[in-house]
Amino acid sequence: MTETTESTESTEANGQQLSLSTDAAKNLATTTKTAPQMQEITSRWLLKLLPWVQTSGGVFRVNRRLTYTLGDGRITFTTSGADVRVIPAELTELHQLRGFSDAEVLQSLADGFSQREYEAGEEIVREGAPLDQLVLIAHGRVSKTGRGAYDDEQNLGVLADGDHFGEEVLGEPGQWAFTAKAKTACTVLTLSRPNLQAVLDRSPALRAHLRSTRDAEGRSQNAYGEAAIELAAGHHGEPALPGTFVDYELTPREYELSVAQTVLRVHSRVSDLYNQPMNQLDQQLRLTVEALRERQEHELINSREFGLLHNADFSQRIRTRGGAPTPDDLDDLLSTVWKEPAFFLAHPQAIAAIGRECSKRGIYPQASEVNGHRIPAWRGVPIFPCNKVPITGARTTSILLMRTGHENQGVVGLHQTGIPDEYQPSLSVRFMNINEKAVISYLVTAYFSAAVLVPDALGILEDVALGS
Repeated sequence: MTETTESTESTEANGQQLSLSTDAAKNLATTTKTAPQMQEITSRWLLKLLPWVQTSGGVFRVNRRLTYTLGDGRITFTTSGADVRVIPAELTELHQLRGFSDAEVLQSLADGFSQREYEAGEEIVREGAPLDQLVLIAHGRVSKTGRGAYDDEQNLGVLADGDHFGEEVLGEPGQWAFTAKAKTACTVLTLSRPNLQAVLDRSPALRAHLRSTRDAEGRSQNAYGEAAIELAAGHHGEPALPGTFVDYELTPREYELSVAQTVLRVHSRVSDLYNQPMNQLDQQLRLTVEALRERQEHELINSREFGLLHNADFSQRIRTRGGAPTPDDLDDLLSTVWKEPAFFLAHPQAIAAIGRECSKRGIYPQASEVNGHRIPAWRGVPIFPCNKVPITGARTTSILLMRTGHENQGVVGLHQTGIPDEYQPSLSVRFMNINEKAVISYLVTAYFSAAVLVPDALGILEDVALGS
């Protein structure tokens, strides 16, 4: 007995194996596997939250009341070294020059601008001074302030690259209704009244255009620029009631369904033999569809044709007061979409920046519960994350706020269900062929678009600084 014990101890000391190793045992065990994982998959809140409208025929026409063009677009410049010049054709973005096409006169106006540089804090125009120049902001940020009813200073907003003020110089003489100061170092182009008058004296066409523009402004319209519907209220006796009709836009905008496609290829040998416990074709198709849906959400936000960032009305775009997204900025954004706002949409880093700014002020907003998810919110409006909202090289981004639904005259998604070989709503998987190498091809297609039914359904807070 003593010899056996000594032998066992000697065996263990020599490092000899006493039982089956785990490496060998694994050959007899069934491995538990996951389906293929993909980091690109996100929550895709925009696709879930947008109401989708069936778009038969592939075209969605948005009919609106006749709206007079406000011409409040932004102006583009060219640079040569430190010299900045306005592109003459871009001057037609000014309301009073909208539709004016005389290139020679526009060139004369562009030549009349002078370049000026301002340091941060320097005053550009003063409230109450004669309005004697048109100012175009080529680079930098400018704050507008005015005096309130009790002589207190009021913030009237922030202007930046491409914005302008003082367009009234093209009309009747007046005074500045606000003070404009440079928040950062600014480069601006100014057109003085004498330089403008010199061009007017040489151009009867320009004088006639400005006169017709002023006449058009006298037409009856509501606060949104729509042709007014004449009504009478609160009258006594038997006055003659006004006659009216609702005028429509003659050329309403039409949205065509966009498409995202790819060709999925699977070798027949793989599809035939390697399907346990998971079907290879199903997994290939699942991940392909996920990538296609991610691209769909990206296009809904970033497409220059129908993307929300590029289709928001200029009057619905505002800028942050100081760069970082403060509670005041979110309130300003809510004021642009004040009729039944549905949700904010922002990059996760922008949501983090909002949280930092709230924490600095000792503000801790309550979260909102949406379909079992705890979502950060502001004033009860949830802020959903979306990594498709771009971040610029200067680490700035945008925050979107929208009203949704056809009944609410909001933002809607467009698709067409019932298409041939439909795999998901408005997404089809169509067998194409098997080539001479036994590779099977499937065409995977998604049709989609988005429409903003009225301008005030979508607001954007721009130039949101994310910080370090």
